[in-house]
This record gives sequence, C-alpha cells and structure tokens, in this order.
Amino acid sequence: MKWMKIGLLIVAGLLITACTSQEDIEQSFPMSMEVEEFSAVNQDGEAVTLEDIEGDIWIADFIFTNCDTVCLPMTANMSQLQKKLKDSGLEKEVKLISFSIDPEHDTPEALTEYSQRYDADLNQWSFLTGYSQEEIELFANRSFNTPAAKAEGSNQFVHGTSFYLVSENGTVLKQYEGVSDPPFEEIISDIKKLN
Repeated sequence: MKWMKIGLLIVAGLLITACTSQEDIEQSFPMSMEVEEFSAVNQDGEAVTLEDIEGDIWIADFIFTNCDTVCLPMTANMSQLQKKLKDSGLEKEVKLISFSIDPEHDTPEALTEYSQRYDADLNQWSFLTGYSQEEIELFANRSFNTPAAKAEGSNQFVHGTSFYLVSENGTVLKQYEGVSDPPFEEIISDIKKLN
C-alpha cells in the first residue's frame, strides 16, 4: 500500500511538471500563425517547399540583395546568429531561411553572391526566390503578419525587420528584433525549449 501511494505521488508530480512546462512554453511563445505552403528555389536553384523543412525548427527573415538600409545589418546579424547556433551545438537542429522580397532581381546566382559576403554556411542557411512578387507579398502578409511591398518609384522595398522563430510543424511562435541588437541568447534559449 505504501509503495502504491509513492507511485501515485510520483505520477502526480510528473503530470504537474508536464503541465507547468507546457504552460511555460505557451508563455514563451506569444504568436501562433500557420505558415502557408510556398514553392521556391534556393541559391543553388533547388526547389524548396514548406514540406521540405517540415520537422525542422527554423528562423526566417525577409531581405533583398539591392537593399541599401536594413538588410545589411539584418543579414550580418543572421550570420552572427548562425555562428552562435554552432557554438551552442544547435546547427543541426535549426535551419535559417531568408526569403527574398525582390524575386525579379534576386536570382539564385545573385543570392549565392550575396550569401558569400556574409560567410553563410549554406548547409544550414537557405536564401529563397523563384516565386512572383505578388506571391511573396501575400505570403509575408498572411504567414508572418509582416509587410513586403515595392516602394513606389524606387528599386527599394518596404518590409519587416524581424527574425521569426518557426516550429517543426510550421507555426510562427515568436518574433525578435533583427536589425539593432538582436537578442541572440533569448533566441537560443527559446530554441532549446523546443528541443
């Protein structure tokens, strides 16, 4: 009888712990938006869809290679995040995805050249293009609740400057500052909570 009570207490303790950690996870991740299906090509010209990265945690952002303002520090910061993920032993757990919002100009060749400026490890980090302007604008708006539109009378684009944490099942969980002082340690801590 005594062992049965001890067993019940252990089971009850495990259940309480499970509930608490689930609650902690929900508090850590305030967003919950499903990423829509997409069809793209990466810097190597290889097809990439949402299904291809299903099962991976990923960090996404929106950039374009002719950007003369925020994309430069954003991409430098993503490169720094990639190094920090490696230092934390998480490089195999997490993909980095940069969606170009200028698919007409950003060919796979242009994206390859751009990625080399930032020492991107393309085994982990993909630069995507190959969709229409309208498709990427709708995708950014609907899947990430962020703007992506060509600035009138300019070769520049209006777009969000956040990094987005996406779960293995394609749910956007959280966004972080991507331009000035990204919270690298918070991002890594959040990724660990999902492992």
